[in-house]
Amino acid sequence: MKKILSLLFALSLVINIGAQTKYVKKPAAKPVAKKTAVPKANPDLTKVNDSIPALIPQKKNGKFGFINQKGKVVIPHQYSNVGFYGEDCNLLNSKNEKAKKYGTDKYASVRLNGVDYRIDYTGKRVYKYQDSDLAKCPFEYKKQLFHAYNRQGYYGVIEDSRFENAEDYRHYQIYPQYEYLHIMEGDDLKHPMIIASYNNKFGVIDINNKVVIPFIYSDIKRNFSWKLARLFEVTTDGKNYFYVDDKNTAY
Repeated sequence: MKKILSLLFALSLVINIGAQTKYVKKPAAKPVAKKTAVPKANPDLTKVNDSIPALIPQKKNGKFGFINQKGKVVIPHQYSNVGFYGEDCNLLNSKNEKAKKYGTDKYASVRLNGVDYRIDYTGKRVYKYQDSDLAKCPFEYKKQLFHAYNRQGYYGVIEDSRFENAEDYRHYQIYPQYEYLHIMEGDDLKHPMIIASYNNKFGVIDINNKVVIPFIYSDIKRNFSWKLARLFEVTTDGKNYFYVDDKNTAY
């Protein structure tokens, strides 16, 4: 009898413990943080030269497209005109908030069949220009510190603030010795790039008369490519233009 009572007591103890265990409230599981997807870098936009744009305009068979720094065509040649990827102040100052974002340097202006658009880095046309969206760009005049100076048929460079006597060679920044000079517009007024012609060939020099681009080109355009993209637009045949950087690397 004692054995039976002991067995029943042990059995009831196990059942009681099991019942208590069954209703023990488990701690709430901690929420698992969702991982934010990191966008994959576009290999076509990988830069070899950080000082110039990832995509560079190129003209082929009369149409413009964009190549990357390795020369790969990223945006097909289909446009009658294109600009660099860069800010458009007419859109940046627009009263239309939806249009304003397309004025940033994430987009480039292109023309197709007489219509102007902004495209993104994939080449997608994301905005069509509307006259009502355009504002006036604020005008900021920066006076050049240096100017070309002609003496006896040859060109040199003078610094306006210290030039007094044309007969004194010490008053010249670069003594007249070139057939032609044009000081490029840029952000650094103290260290401008200068297009020069010597022996009927064009090159680029700096303000200390150091050759930056060798005198091997038949022409170099006097445009805003240096200011906008730190590139020079050059040609060897007078017809087909392409871009070079300040190391004379062609794109």
